[in-house]
Amino acid sequence: MRIGGAPTGVGERRWMSENRAMRTIDAAPLSEKQLELVDGYWRAANYLSVGQIFLLDNPLLKQPLTQAHLKPRLVGHWGTTPGLNLVYAHVNRLIREKDLDAIFIAGPGHGGPGVVANAYLEGTYTERFPEISRDEAGLKKLFTQFAFPGGIGSHAGAETPGSIHEGGELGYSLLHAFGAVLDDPGLLAVCVVGDGEAETGALAASWHSNKFLNPARDGAVLPVLHLNGYKIANPTLLARMPEPELESLLRGYGYEPYLVSGDEPRAVHQALAGTLNACAEAIRDIQRRSRGGLDTGRPRWPMIVLRTPKGWTGPKSVGGEAVEGTARAHQFRMAKMDGVGRAKLLDSWMSSYRPRELFDSNGGLAAELAATAPVGARRMSANPKANGGLLLKDLSLPDIRAYAVTVPSPGAVDGEATVVQGRLIGDVLRSNPNNFRVFSPDETASNRWSAVFQADKGCFMDELLPADENVSREGRVMEVLSEQLCEGWLEGYLLTGRHGFFNCYEPFIRIVDSMVGQHIKWLETARKIPWRRPISSLNLLLTSHVWRQDHNGFSHMDPGFLDHLAAKKPEFVRLYLPPDANTLLCVTDACLRARDTVNVVVAGKQLAPQWLTMDEAIKHCEAGIGIWDWAGNDTDDSPDVVMACCGDVPTVEALAAVDLLRTTAPDIKVRFVNIVELARLRPPEDDARGLSDAEFETLFTLDKPVIFAFHGYPALIERLVHRRANGRNFHVRGFTDEGTTTTPFDMVVLNSIDRWRLALDAFEWIPMLAARAPWFLREMHGNIVRHGEHIRRHGDDLPEINNWRWDPRPKPGRTLASESPEEINRVVA
Repeated sequence: MRIGGAPTGVGERRWMSENRAMRTIDAAPLSEKQLELVDGYWRAANYLSVGQIFLLDNPLLKQPLTQAHLKPRLVGHWGTTPGLNLVYAHVNRLIREKDLDAIFIAGPGHGGPGVVANAYLEGTYTERFPEISRDEAGLKKLFTQFAFPGGIGSHAGAETPGSIHEGGELGYSLLHAFGAVLDDPGLLAVCVVGDGEAETGALAASWHSNKFLNPARDGAVLPVLHLNGYKIANPTLLARMPEPELESLLRGYGYEPYLVSGDEPRAVHQALAGTLNACAEAIRDIQRRSRGGLDTGRPRWPMIVLRTPKGWTGPKSVGGEAVEGTARAHQFRMAKMDGVGRAKLLDSWMSSYRPRELFDSNGGLAAELAATAPVGARRMSANPKANGGLLLKDLSLPDIRAYAVTVPSPGAVDGEATVVQGRLIGDVLRSNPNNFRVFSPDETASNRWSAVFQADKGCFMDELLPADENVSREGRVMEVLSEQLCEGWLEGYLLTGRHGFFNCYEPFIRIVDSMVGQHIKWLETARKIPWRRPISSLNLLLTSHVWRQDHNGFSHMDPGFLDHLAAKKPEFVRLYLPPDANTLLCVTDACLRARDTVNVVVAGKQLAPQWLTMDEAIKHCEAGIGIWDWAGNDTDDSPDVVMACCGDVPTVEALAAVDLLRTTAPDIKVRFVNIVELARLRPPEDDARGLSDAEFETLFTLDKPVIFAFHGYPALIERLVHRRANGRNFHVRGFTDEGTTTTPFDMVVLNSIDRWRLALDAFEWIPMLAARAPWFLREMHGNIVRHGEHIRRHGDDLPEINNWRWDPRPKPGRTLASESPEEINRVVA
């Protein structure tokens, strides 16, 4: 046995002969009795974990195990669990001795059995699920439900008391831990990072979270990097690094790493206990000095590197193949063994934990062991901060009318929508100093939220230089050039009962597609659990969007996040595309008040026409969709065409197309419909917020053509309306993956969503105009040629485009009536 070296029995390691630099604690702080109790608690958790994985019946081994007691499908994920149980047991001791306020985050995949076992041992599981009683019958139900139809999964999901981290998709444990302790100076998040998980890009970047943690106002994270050597089938990178190299890596990240290593339980218990004591003391000293003004710089936070064998305390071998300390311990494979062999192996394995010392004859945990766990809210499985809705307080929000843009008439003034929104967000940040933060991948100012920095600064704990702007160690604006870090921090912040807003460039929000999807799964599961309380919604502003990439070009064009979230359960998703600043204020206010949803707001940051007064905007956003009477002329409620739009730039182009139609075809009756919330287009059987068929037909008619200008991919609108009675008459224009570095108007031309193409669509689909569409096509083609020549000569759009304004008055122009019948017939022919 070696403390501070490699676990024995796992093969030669090239680092065994290297000189180590990580700190080791030689103290043995546990008395013999304490050692006996912590080991007993650990064995109890291991016993319960194995029972969950494999057993249906006979939970106390009152009879020799038989095939009838085993689950028919032996999923067998075990390898990481004993390490999780070890850390949990020792943190419990630390909580009791030092009265810590702590939560536990299990990063390794398939660690659910251990976290559930510990919640059960602490009594919380039975409090949340009374049917899982603390007796033999309850143990049988506990074992049966795991990885079983109608039961629970193999990760520490929303149904696991004390969990804020699912752990199915790897890489986000440290992010959730750091997000959880922001603005909570008394909280300690103990985060076990698996060595397989540590290979993900998100986790590799997560180590830098320490540069954004202010010990004067935030809590602390204690990372425990658990090196058990293997993933599903292969060695892990960090476990095979020479230890000086690993130590250099972790020190380079800014941590003080402590090493605990071994495979003999008594020695590892003492080493881990001493190391946790040292880490707790180091954290307390950091916080004391910082809060006393003695040290305002970035501290070197402690962390633990824990080396134990994969599948520790399990069978050494199965069927002649080594298991403990190898990749085979990840998921036990007993398919080659007959039923008798499996039962005998499991009986021997579970008996090795000496269950009669751990549980009484009724299945209750031995009183002496139960007394070692924390009590009440100090139990990590019962900490209310891991059920954030219990602590959630409404934000102090200002009246959005105070930020309104004055709009004397539609399109009469220009404004920058996100500038206006930023003023609101800045005041929200100012009014909620302890439970609201802004998150962004270094884009807050770029996205025109500069007003946020008048309320607070960007957080940065490293060296500050005189030339730095808008950063301080006390700041609550979290900016780092990683969408994953921002998203993970925000999730941890929300799951522990706070509020936030994430602003991002539209194309690069795709980096967190999967993270947002996982969060939605958490929300969906939590909603089915009565004791989980609603949390603040995850709010995302997507700007610098596809239609305004004047210099960034094609790489910055992707509106597909809307498609990604539109495919999710609609009750957990809100997709907003406000057309101007006042509607953006309205939907922002709704997002800040919402619970248990993911709210996506797509809005441009460039100077653009403003359409609605604040009163009009409030009414329009409450409906989510509506007819803009001032933009149409279907006074008898029987239009020839419906011009619809969704998104700020599409709204401009659709209104300009209507303006063009009023000049070229003044007798055509046009209805103008604007959509703010995409859900309104869904049938009500798909989404409770969807328009009824009667409401939908009132807006879009039963049989008239609908020319639809959409911000994103056209297929999304087609998908939403295809079952509607008039769905076949929707002709959708949107982004078609055409792009380059070019002018704003050229972008819409390239994707055929420009005003000329939209007006031409009306000509082609209105029966009374169809015969004359070739005439109009000639006109519009001439415009496109003229436009192309102009931008290549001048680098800017045509004056008639840049200077266009909505004007409700009739304008003289060339109409169809000005063409002679002979000319029309010649063009048509």
